[in-house]
Amino acid sequence: MTRIVSIVDDEIDILHLFRDALQDIPEISLFTFTDPTLAFEHFKYNESEYAVVLSDFRMPGMNGMELIKKIKDRKQSVRTILMTAFETNDILFHEYTANKIINGFLQKPIRLVDVLKEINKQLRATK
Repeated sequence: MTRIVSIVDDEIDILHLFRDALQDIPEISLFTFTDPTLAFEHFKYNESEYAVVLSDFRMPGMNGMELIKKIKDRKQSVRTILMTAFETNDILFHEYTANKIINGFLQKPIRLVDVLKEINKQLRATK
């Protein structure tokens, strides 16, 4: 069964870098989005196949925590990873982490090996 992994970041260079690093993971379909609203629309139409969403925190329109919360409200079993270059002493971040709305976290700058490890960890958790 093919599972969807989605990467959402408004920086196209990061999407390309992560896509290239993750494209060889077996049994996944990889989708990238620069617009969190489009990412959520894609999720709604393909909900049953979604396994992991990796989202940047700061993006125009909808931030990563809002996107992750909307996804978890529809499908609890989707694994979510938030990444940011900024400090995460936000109360909502800690609440979402404690309540498993956010399942993983990556601090930018991120090494590709760490992205790969985190995606694989979250994929294992979906089985």
